[in-house]
Amino acid sequence: MFHLLENKVQRAFHDHIQARYGIDLAIAVEQPKQSDFGELAVPAAFQLAKQLKQPPRKIAAELAAEIGPIPGISALEVAGSGYINIRFDRTIYGQGLLAPTADATGVSTGKIVVEHTNINPNKAAHIGHLRNATLGDTFVRMMRARGQSVEVQNYIDNTGVQVADVVVGFHYLENKTPAQVRQLIADLYARTSAHYAEAPESRAWRSQTLHAIEAAAGPQAELAHIVADTIVELHLATMLRLGVEYDVLPRESEILHLQFWAAAFDLLKQRNAIYLETVGKNAGCWVMPAEAFAGESGSEDSKVIVRSDGTVTYVGKDIAYQLWKFGLLGKDFHYRPLMRYADGRQLWVSTGEPPADAAATPSFGHATRVYNVIDVRQSYLQDVVVAGLKALGYAEQAAQSVHFSYEMVALSPRCCAEMGVPLSEEDRQRPYIEVSGRKGLGVKADDLIDTLIANALDEVSARHTEAAPAEQRAIASQIAIGALRYFLLKYTRTSVIAFDFQEALSFEGDTGPYVQYAAVRARNILRKLEEKGERLPDFGAELTPAALGRQLAGEDFWQVLLAASKADAAVDRAVTAGEPAHVAKYAFQLAQTFNNFYHLYPIIHEENREKKVFLLWMTDFFRRQLEWTLDILGIQVPDYM
Repeated sequence: MFHLLENKVQRAFHDHIQARYGIDLAIAVEQPKQSDFGELAVPAAFQLAKQLKQPPRKIAAELAAEIGPIPGISALEVAGSGYINIRFDRTIYGQGLLAPTADATGVSTGKIVVEHTNINPNKAAHIGHLRNATLGDTFVRMMRARGQSVEVQNYIDNTGVQVADVVVGFHYLENKTPAQVRQLIADLYARTSAHYAEAPESRAWRSQTLHAIEAAAGPQAELAHIVADTIVELHLATMLRLGVEYDVLPRESEILHLQFWAAAFDLLKQRNAIYLETVGKNAGCWVMPAEAFAGESGSEDSKVIVRSDGTVTYVGKDIAYQLWKFGLLGKDFHYRPLMRYADGRQLWVSTGEPPADAAATPSFGHATRVYNVIDVRQSYLQDVVVAGLKALGYAEQAAQSVHFSYEMVALSPRCCAEMGVPLSEEDRQRPYIEVSGRKGLGVKADDLIDTLIANALDEVSARHTEAAPAEQRAIASQIAIGALRYFLLKYTRTSVIAFDFQEALSFEGDTGPYVQYAAVRARNILRKLEEKGERLPDFGAELTPAALGRQLAGEDFWQVLLAASKADAAVDRAVTAGEPAHVAKYAFQLAQTFNNFYHLYPIIHEENREKKVFLLWMTDFFRRQLEWTLDILGIQVPDYM
């Protein structure tokens, strides 16, 4: 409702200014510095002053006098040197929340593709991967809440050097056959990296293995499929514990085998976007000149797209993949069903074999905008991908290619100690410890989640000794996942964060459990009402416009209702800013507001019937707003805590 009125005010001012002054002005709205100034402030007069060469207050007075009635607005007041303060009609506002109507202002006309998670299938997921997946999943939930069509992709790099290094470990170091590897998948990435350092000549194995994988020939290629497919299944299971789901898994192997890269390579050569280097360290390589992307990345070196041995770099394949996302390649994957989620939705994976029933296969890609959720350290490579689109003449799609970047997530020394990670005395004094799969330093995501659940279970079992063990564990899992997701979301994307068990699981302060507890408390109030033999009132029948007007005349109730009704506006601003942390911040503020409300008013024991019905409605409204906001954050509300 709050967001709906914001939009009405903006449209009314925009249309009037365009008709009155012939100016197409983007109307900004602000929150007044003090609540008694009104609900919104419009600084349009300041925006117009320079163009009209008039004092802002004079323009503001004209606008306030001439703009006419706006549905749901009771007054427009000129304040200060030219602000226009907006006051809502409290009765109409309350009625709108009591019987809401659909608001279609955010419905998208095109498909948005969000690619996230993207763990190399050579190792277990760690805390950094969890931040990627949680950010991407929450951003998808935010956009879908606005009515936008979003497709979620998880790109599987099953032909890159990381997979090749695991295959090298199995094939050369362990002498394992494909049949043996099916029985034993081990993480050899760190060991293989160490072996390269000890015996640099063994790096030739990597090149041989990459050729075999890209050609899809020989035991190394078969090993690569076994390793990658098995680890991907484990990754999907890990992400499902966090409530993270996907629509399609495009695989790098099909980008090669279905000639996606060959088509992109031809285009890049035809448009002179890349050239064959003949001298220097990149001799024999196909490279993109530095000037194509240096403006954004600051790099002075050309970027290798195809190595001198003929193998394709990650960024080359990613250019082909980005072209496909926008429907620009003239090619498509084949698909097969991989698994079905609990709600019945099918997860698809790319394949090189045409399906038996092509008509039953959905269409993927063909996006109008693409978000690539990749950490900030990959900014340079993302710049090269965008430069590739521009060089091919796809300036519009390049502008719609968004690098949804984020800083790294590490572990606090206290968290490392709890997880059994050995630390030096110097490391114990650091604010955080970085994880590194290549160095073998880190904590597996599943181990981290298991420890969180175990810690939460200690608290749940102590508080609810009467509950069955399976029930206690289910509740502890919801609390643990809520704590983890909230911790990863409450910091802005540009923040380096250090995960800490005690901080994340605290029931007090800016944490997931604190917000969950507020929702549980709201549910409990309504449950206690039923235990007393009372039923939830028919709010629509008892809260007449006159009753709403009387209750909302008091500033306390009005400010509480306003705070509780801004969830849609918070999500809209978070999507516009590309910052899920804004939704987490609002969830915390909403929980604080409800807890204050709960302590101030004896909701169930209120003797005045009209006031009691109003308080119960407010409690139910808080409950719904908390549940809706938590759902966008991917956090469940336990039955008890």
